[in-house]
Amino acid sequence: MKVWFDCTAAAHPLVLRPVIEAFRDRGDEVLVTAREYGQTVGLLEMHGIPHLVVGSHGGASRLGKALSLASRSFSLIGPVRRFGPDLAVGHGSVDLAIVSKLLGIPSVQLQDYEFAGLQRQLAFRAASRVLVPDSIPVDRMTRVGAGPDKLVRYPGLKEDYYLADFEPDPAVLDLLGIDPGRVLAIVRPPPETSEYHEDNPVHEAVMSLLAGAEGVTCVFIPRTDRQAEEARAMGSDNLIVPREAVDAQSLIAFADLVISAGGTMNREAVALGTPVYSTFAGRLGGVDEALIADGRLQVLDDPGAVSLVKKRSSGNQGGTGDPSVLVEGILGALD
Repeated sequence: MKVWFDCTAAAHPLVLRPVIEAFRDRGDEVLVTAREYGQTVGLLEMHGIPHLVVGSHGGASRLGKALSLASRSFSLIGPVRRFGPDLAVGHGSVDLAIVSKLLGIPSVQLQDYEFAGLQRQLAFRAASRVLVPDSIPVDRMTRVGAGPDKLVRYPGLKEDYYLADFEPDPAVLDLLGIDPGRVLAIVRPPPETSEYHEDNPVHEAVMSLLAGAEGVTCVFIPRTDRQAEEARAMGSDNLIVPREAVDAQSLIAFADLVISAGGTMNREAVALGTPVYSTFAGRLGGVDEALIADGRLQVLDDPGAVSLVKKRSSGNQGGTGDPSVLVEGILGALD
């Protein structure tokens, strides 16, 4: 069997890696395509996943997104048709949804946020199967085009599955010149080019706090070049802004706290036992609602509430999910 995977954001190489490996272990032939956006390509390279780069992000405007979607989808048709996949798999890739529909390829979408806007809904409606965590209510997914006939709900977090074989590598601390005696905070800024992004003054206040705090090192993991340059322009010795993709999961495991306006890094911290604050300004999804109710995720409204102290060892080394659960759900698209 031939399977096509499309990675359009930095979380996708992480989420899809164990699934890609599982299909290869089955003896299936795999094509991975990627969009030039943030650290997407760098993470594929870091994890040794062969890939074909096609297109780039269209920016924050709706017009830019629409033009990029049309252009990239058209550019994907040739290489995908030549590969001849029996199945297509993405994590919210609208480009994959369009091309799969045009070429008559059964498609599967993984997702863990149910309020992401019109483009994501188009991807859900085009898909043969949609896989989501079981903390997302069925009725919410039905409203966005993934009714019970195509919905597969799996236990836990998506992070539990791709962190199942994870062992943190201390080399990342030396690579970035991090002093282990200082409080280590990892910060992920808002997804400002996403449809569900809203203005986020709390994030800006958090950055000012960390930039001036004594005995604190903050590793800022940007989504865009502009965010990286703005952080560097703050001129604080506390701030480290990597210029290339880094092993963020190991950083999170060794960190004392994580402050993130995006979902994936928040949930990686939960899975790895690191205290985590959410500055996400959009509508909370079912996964975050469940984590907040369980006390495993804190919503940060007041930057002064951040506890800048060394954490106690949690003993967590990774997730507990079995990637074969996801593979079985994906293969259901061929039934």
